[in-house]
Amino acid sequence: MSGPLTWDVQTLIAMQERGEISSYEIVRAFLAEIAKHNTQGTNLRAVIEVNPDALWIAQALDRDRARGIWRGPLHGIPIVVKDNLDTADAMHTTAGSVALSEHRAIRDSEVVRRLRESGAVIIGKANMTEWANFISDHMKSGYSSRGGQTLNPYGPGLFDVGGSSAGSGAAVAAGFAVAAIGTETSGSILSPSNNNSLVGIKPTVGLVSRTGIIPISMSQDTAGPMARTVADATRVLQVISGVDATDAATLSTQPIFPNYLSMLTTGGLVGARVGIVRGYYARELSGDEQAIYEAALADLKQRGAILVDPIHLPAPHENENIDVMVYEFKVALNHYLSKTPPSNLHRSLADVIRYNETHAEVALKFGQALFERAEATSGTLTEAAYIERRLRDLTWSRDEGIDRALKANRLDALLFPSYFGCSIAAKAGYPSITVPAGYTGEGKPMGITFTGTAFTEALLIHLAYDYEQATNHRRPPSLER
Repeated sequence: MSGPLTWDVQTLIAMQERGEISSYEIVRAFLAEIAKHNTQGTNLRAVIEVNPDALWIAQALDRDRARGIWRGPLHGIPIVVKDNLDTADAMHTTAGSVALSEHRAIRDSEVVRRLRESGAVIIGKANMTEWANFISDHMKSGYSSRGGQTLNPYGPGLFDVGGSSAGSGAAVAAGFAVAAIGTETSGSILSPSNNNSLVGIKPTVGLVSRTGIIPISMSQDTAGPMARTVADATRVLQVISGVDATDAATLSTQPIFPNYLSMLTTGGLVGARVGIVRGYYARELSGDEQAIYEAALADLKQRGAILVDPIHLPAPHENENIDVMVYEFKVALNHYLSKTPPSNLHRSLADVIRYNETHAEVALKFGQALFERAEATSGTLTEAAYIERRLRDLTWSRDEGIDRALKANRLDALLFPSYFGCSIAAKAGYPSITVPAGYTGEGKPMGITFTGTAFTEALLIHLAYDYEQATNHRRPPSLER
C-alpha cells in the first residue's frame, strides 16, 4: 500500500517528475497522518510542533517545478528535525524544555540551511528526551517537559521508543515525515533507529556541522539522518555533510566528501571482512534478539561476507563513564545560550537550573542531577580530571578499541547486535549505521549496527545497503489499533 507509511524519496521525486503528485499534496498527506496519530488516536507525541508555513513552502516548490526549476535532491520531501536544531521560522527550538518554551532562533542551523537549500520541507520539530537526556540521571526515553511522552508506534506503551532522538524515530516510523534529523552524543540516533525499525546513520564527528544545535559535548555531538531505508538515509547524509566555516570540527578534519549515493549498489558484502562483537554486548540480548542476531550473521555470510568471530573489545565498563560530557556540557551550553536572542532570558546553565527549581512541578519530573553536576565544574575545561578522562576515552575507544580491532584482524567493519557499541563509537567520534534485522515474537523491532573508523561512512553504507536489499526485514507499524 503506497502512502506516507511507505513513501520514499526516490518514489516521491519520480511521482513529482511525472506530474502524478505535487509537493503540496505530499506535505498535506503527511500532515494528515500527524493529525490522526500524534496527539489523538495513537497519541504518539512524536512531533512537538508543526511548521505553519509547510504548505506555503510546498506551493512555492510546486511553482518552481512548473517552471522547470528543481531546488535539489530533496525537492518537496517532508523532513522533521529534532527540537534541538535551530530553525529561523515560526517554530521554537527548546530541546524539549519548558525553560526554553519561548525561544526562537534567529538563523537556521547549518544542517537545516542545507536541507532547505536541497528543496526539503521542514514539516515540524520532533519531540525528544529532554535536553538530549542530559538533565537527569533517570529520565525516561522520549519524555520532555514541553512535549510529554513519545511512544513507539510498534508498541505504544509497550516498547521503549529509544532516546534521545525519540520523536525523530517515532515520526518517521509512523509516516509523519519521509526522514528525520536526529542528534547523537552517545546512542541517540542509533537507539531510536533500532527501536523504531529505521536506518540511522551516526556520522563521524566533523562530517556534519554542529552549528546551531543545542549541544552536550564538543567531543561527541553530531547530527545525522534517520529514515526507513538505507537509500533515503544516504540521500539526506549527502545533503547535510560538508565543511562549515563556523564549525572547527569540520575544518580541522577537512574530510573528503565522497558521492555516498554511488554506494547504493548490491555486492558490498562480497569479500568484506566483518568482525562480530559478542561478549558483554551479547549478554544483554533476550532469546529472541539473540536469534535475530544469529540469523543476521547467517545472512551476511550467505551474501559473501567473511565473518571474523568473535572480536573482543576492551573494558566494557568504560561505556558508562560520562565525565567528558559532564565537563563539556556547561561550556558548550553557556556558549550556545549566550548567542541566543535577547528575548531568551536564560543566558547560562545556571539560569536554566534556577528556572527549573522555580517551576519544579512542571520542569523537574525526573530532577536535574546531571545539570547540577555539570554546573559544579569550572566551565573552563582546565581540570586535570577532564583532560585525563578525555585522553583516556580516546585511547580506549580508538587506539585500544575500534582501530586496534580493525587493524589486527584486517577488518572492514565491526558488527554489533541492536545499537550496542554506540558508546565506544561515540567516544571515538567514529561512524555507525543501524539497519533493521527483524522483530521479536511480540513484535519488538531490532537492528544490527555496522561501525568503522573515521570517515568510512561510504563503506558502511555499502555494507548496510547490501544487507538491507538481501533481507528486506522492515515492515511498517500498524497504527489502526
